[in-house]
Amino acid sequence: MFVLIVGILIALADQITKYWIRFNYDLGELHSIIPGFFNLTYLRNTGAAWGIFDGYNTWLGLLSIVVLAGLVFFRRSFISNVFEHKIALACLLGGITGNLIDRLRLGFVTDFLDFHVNGWHWPAFNIADAAICTGVGIYILSALWLNQHPLRENGKEDSEPS
Repeated sequence: MFVLIVGILIALADQITKYWIRFNYDLGELHSIIPGFFNLTYLRNTGAAWGIFDGYNTWLGLLSIVVLAGLVFFRRSFISNVFEHKIALACLLGGITGNLIDRLRLGFVTDFLDFHVNGWHWPAFNIADAAICTGVGIYILSALWLNQHPLRENGKEDSEPS
């Protein structure tokens, strides 16, 4: 239940922020929040992360559905009963769902978080993208940790909520 609630909260936060951007910004409009570092903008992405596979919105939507189904049906095969894996799964479910809603409803994904560091520009992204990347990162790091600390995987030290 914990994973489901967190996943829903992530998808809701993603959808609310995207709606706010679409309502308040014109396409391509940019506002500097922290000059030289962070902007809010409104961009449409019909591809995957960083604009790769641009124009493949339908295929990426189908892939999202397949991945969501795989995560749900096969979660016990790769998700251990530790808090970190539950958070990772929640981030993945919420992030994929948030972007899938855009793909199905709008035909594109709304991106709006725009960062620059020392003249280097990170492609714009959204809360769903951040959740997906965070979920993958947490999963990888915790899986490596579990390899070094196998007692944790058996739930002996797991006292976090289910």
